[in-house]
Amino acid sequence: MFAKRLSAAVAASICFAMPAMADKLDEIKDRGVLKCGIHLGKAGFATPDAEGTWQGFDVDYCRALAAAVLGDATKVEFSTMSSKNRLTALVTDEIDVLSRTTTFTATRDMRNGVDVTTPWFYDGQGFLVKKALGVSSAADLSGATVCTYPGTTSERNVNDFFETNGMTYKALIIEGSAEAKTAYLAGRCDVITNDRSALAATRLGMSDADAHILLPDVISKEPLGPYVKAGEGRWRDVAAWTAMALIAAEEMGVTKANAASMADTGGPGIKRLLGSEGSIGEGLGLETGWARAAIEAVGNYGELFDRHLGANSPLAFERGLNAQWNEGGLLYAYPFR
Repeated sequence: MFAKRLSAAVAASICFAMPAMADKLDEIKDRGVLKCGIHLGKAGFATPDAEGTWQGFDVDYCRALAAAVLGDATKVEFSTMSSKNRLTALVTDEIDVLSRTTTFTATRDMRNGVDVTTPWFYDGQGFLVKKALGVSSAADLSGATVCTYPGTTSERNVNDFFETNGMTYKALIIEGSAEAKTAYLAGRCDVITNDRSALAATRLGMSDADAHILLPDVISKEPLGPYVKAGEGRWRDVAAWTAMALIAAEEMGVTKANAASMADTGGPGIKRLLGSEGSIGEGLGLETGWARAAIEAVGNYGELFDRHLGANSPLAFERGLNAQWNEGGLLYAYPFR
């Protein structure tokens, strides 16, 4: 009994002597800059403009997160990530958040030292082919050479699709989308497979875009969204709730332009979202106006979608699954209460 008491006392003294460890949120606040991992270059999601400033749907998520945490959407350091190093960069603290059209999967969430947050864009895998190939469906692709990427969900999905349907194919493993495009245009593969948003971006960048078609088949579910390092529970909450704040803002009619006035005149739910009532910010370790800062920095989810991906953008995507839950889509922010 005495030994047990002594062990407990020693353990307590050790715990008391150990200084409290700062978490990722504290680290970012102290640093004053958010480190964000983004795509090497994907139209609509992450591309540099003429001045070299990164623009895109995923890029603006990071700006919203910086505004929520640091009160300044410009306090972001962007690093481009390949499909091979994107998750490792989180584990090694090279970046704080990965905003790079990365699918949420069980294996990634459980085994790679990273955590998912909340879906940011719903996609599905498809196929891009030359019109001259004369196919109209993925069912016509048996025997084709398919460009795909190593260690990705795309590689596994395409294998599952062909095997399930009793079809054969030859895989040409390519390191990235730019290399896949080059190989495809050179005739080294008949088909490129990837998320349909990525294929639309690849097609857009071709000089003869009309000579290529995106087949109608969707062979997988690809919920894409930000990742953070595993074990950083409070930081994961901040990353997830910032995305949901932009989704909720669209549902509630809060925009970049009216957020200030709605903080005073909106209903109870809007006031809780914008920080004029309640203590959600305190619970996250943020200022009361964190969500308002994010919305005023980049706009709500719909504004981001229209600006980078919607009908008036070069990609001209329909909202589809990325519409709000009450408009036939899957977007559904948790209640702000």
